[in-house]
Amino acid sequence: MNHDATKGPVIVGVDGSAQARGAALWAAGEAYRRRQALHLVHATGTEGRSTDDSAERARAVGHDLLAETAGTVSGRFPDVTLVRRLSPGDPVRALHDEAGTEGTIVVGHRGLGGFGELLLGSVGLGVASHAQVPVVVVRGERDHAATGTVVACVRDEHDHPWVRHVAREALLRHASLRLLNVWNPLSHVGTALTMLDDIDGIAQRRVHEMHELADALRAEFTRLTVTTEVEGGRSTAGLLVQASREADLVAVGAHRPPLGIGRSVGHTVHALLHHAHCPVEIVPRQVHERPEPREP
Repeated sequence: MNHDATKGPVIVGVDGSAQARGAALWAAGEAYRRRQALHLVHATGTEGRSTDDSAERARAVGHDLLAETAGTVSGRFPDVTLVRRLSPGDPVRALHDEAGTEGTIVVGHRGLGGFGELLLGSVGLGVASHAQVPVVVVRGERDHAATGTVVACVRDEHDHPWVRHVAREALLRHASLRLLNVWNPLSHVGTALTMLDDIDGIAQRRVHEMHELADALRAEFTRLTVTTEVEGGRSTAGLLVQASREADLVAVGAHRPPLGIGRSVGHTVHALLHHAHCPVEIVPRQVHERPEPREP
């Protein structure tokens, strides 16, 4: 990511579910920290049915949901500017259109109506896989105590461009940034790499790469505390879920597939979205970044 996405508006999907209300309040807190507007978006799916009675009812329900959500948000965050959008299209397109190239999309991990199964099935993949902006899935219990820590799952120093966005997120929260690198030692057994170096050497190289990435971030964000951790294990998702117990936000990078075709989030991210104990942010990597077969 080359631009500072934390200076853009926050866009949240509204559908009347408890998860969407929780996501709206989380998004309002994010908008407050950014000093940006919060866009409340509801998609009716009534495009092409302007004279249909059911379409009219859907629009009326949508207006009521937006008004109700706006009232709830204003009660908690009176200083946040609210923008209401009622879209006739599908939820994926509505959120993409509203976010443009500068916003951040926020959704609940489950929902009703047009946002049902968001980020758990094909609709969610449409949001996360094709968005050119960060997407946050609000998970976790409401009584999850603030930890003052943001976790970024990184692979190597090439993750620096998108991790800069996560560093800004940490600064907004007055939190520290924990760079977590997870690798599977068994994946190197029997390869040419093993002939040149042993597993300990590979681990040391990972540690060195994390230190270089941390130093680069500290040089740019001088007020930010950055720590590094390299973990060897077979389950990246399991270690990330565990890390989410002691984090306010867990961030992962998603590559842009060639020509926009294919999945940009893997099984690790899907598992994290199902089981994380705090909100999860999927940050797009640069389009021109070299292809990388490892997940997430």
